[in-house]
Amino acid sequence: RTGKMFATEHWGVKPDIFTVAKALTSGYLPIGAAIASKKVSEAFMGADDKAFRHLFTFGGNPASAAAGMANLDIMEDEGMVQNSAEMGDYLYEQLQTLYEHRIVGDVRGGMGLLCAVELVKDRETRERFPADAELGKKLNPLMDKYGLMGRAGDVISLAPPLCITRDEVDHLVKSLDGIITELETKL
Repeated sequence: RTGKMFATEHWGVKPDIFTVAKALTSGYLPIGAAIASKKVSEAFMGADDKAFRHLFTFGGNPASAAAGMANLDIMEDEGMVQNSAEMGDYLYEQLQTLYEHRIVGDVRGGMGLLCAVELVKDRETRERFPADAELGKKLNPLMDKYGLMGRAGDVISLAPPLCITRDEVDHLVKSLDGIITELETKL
């Protein structure tokens, strides 16, 4: 989702241990994995008293493992990580147009397909809307009306699918523009 296979690649960090889970199968089947560097794995390899016993009740499920391998192949074959980087840049660029709205205080993003739009009462002071403004109660029906799924409050978080296209990004931003336009009339 960040435009790299693992977010740590953005900073050149090589963790000793990774844990990964549902994205391995895109959430279709339960799976998780612990990935250790050679330095760490050598510490528990080679002798029975140093074995890494991590598999218990649900460990090694062949259906989940097969789905995970197939999903990783699809992600690679269809260039989804690269698409996430390219469409994430495009999405972030297009979201800048939302600053035309007086209540848009910040557009966050610039790392793949993870973005957010923060709504504020006053952009200059960054004053937040009071709880009694009930942004969520006003936003969620508007999101339904414009065909967007999710929950929103003073921050509208965006994590579109890795396979999103330019046309779909344009539709997403146009929908957000409509939502915010209508919301402004209700505040």
